[in-house]
Amino acid sequence: MYDYLIVGAGLFGSVFAHEATRRGKRCLVVDRRNHIGGNIYCESIDGINVHKYGAHIFHTSNKRVWDYVNQFAEFNNYINSPVANYNGEIYNLPFNMNTFSKMWGISTPAEAADIIAHQKTTIKGEPKNLEEQAISLVGTDIYTKLIKGYTEKQWGRDCTKLPAFIIKRLPVRYTYDNNYFNDRFQGIPMGGYNVIVEKLLVDSDVELNVDFIKQRNKYDNVAKKIVYTGPIDEYFDYRLGQLEYRGLRFETECIKKENYQGVAVMNFTAREVPYTRIIEHKHFEFGKQPITYITREYPCNWIPGMEAYYPVNDEINQRLYQKYAELASLEEKTIFGGRLAEYKYYDMDKIVENALALAEREI
Repeated sequence: MYDYLIVGAGLFGSVFAHEATRRGKRCLVVDRRNHIGGNIYCESIDGINVHKYGAHIFHTSNKRVWDYVNQFAEFNNYINSPVANYNGEIYNLPFNMNTFSKMWGISTPAEAADIIAHQKTTIKGEPKNLEEQAISLVGTDIYTKLIKGYTEKQWGRDCTKLPAFIIKRLPVRYTYDNNYFNDRFQGIPMGGYNVIVEKLLVDSDVELNVDFIKQRNKYDNVAKKIVYTGPIDEYFDYRLGQLEYRGLRFETECIKKENYQGVAVMNFTAREVPYTRIIEHKHFEFGKQPITYITREYPCNWIPGMEAYYPVNDEINQRLYQKYAELASLEEKTIFGGRLAEYKYYDMDKIVENALALAEREI
């Protein structure tokens, strides 16, 4: 018998499996996909590591987490500096002096602050929806060109129909700094994320194409404990109702040129452009190949059976999740962890941190 059955070979499950096997425990890791790595899986095509489930840039201010992942791969010095394309107008992200200079033809922080402060006055009182919240933070011009269309595509509804609390803050920098993240450490593992996950799972038994929910009778009793990283409502057969997610559809294309868009991540912020962004994968690792691969990301309505990407963290779904969390707390054998089991969007460093913390508590 195994000590742990780990449902899901993504980052959370893989880190926990590594820590458990390192402490002498026997682990079986199962995943319904035909590969390990979850959403950080990369496919090597023509020498380019294609991020199959969207761009993943590792960044953290937690030195312990940074040192931990660097055991398994060498990270390059990639800095995430995406750009926004609004009907052919190109703006730097996050919102900074380069953005403001392009938008308003100004050059000083004081000029930018004055314009934003003036535009924010159009919102009176407490913001009643996402549109009013965004304008109250960054003004009308930035909202109209760089937030409105992108957000409406992402969530599938008008900004005036989205709750204000979705945008608690928006980063505004009065410096000429295009580094998207504020974290101290940042980079892409050389050779792709598969290098890390393969090493994390090297001492575990792994079975792919296994749907734990459908094959529960077979797997329920193979281990003393279960670490479950799938959707929490699916675990309980949706008995209280379904949690909502947003889905993504990816279209990957080979282009016979060395450089397609000049940046790894380009956001398309106009509402009429159906995709939210184009990823040009070779730029994550400074590739010089004569061809390139791009992926267009299309947000879509999610239905059960599709991959769940973004929890819809409105009040209704949070109340439902709390009911499922109460059910989960009564499970004696199963531990719930990770993005889907906790119905919460996590950056990769937080996933690693949480998995390490669970291992320390549990083993």
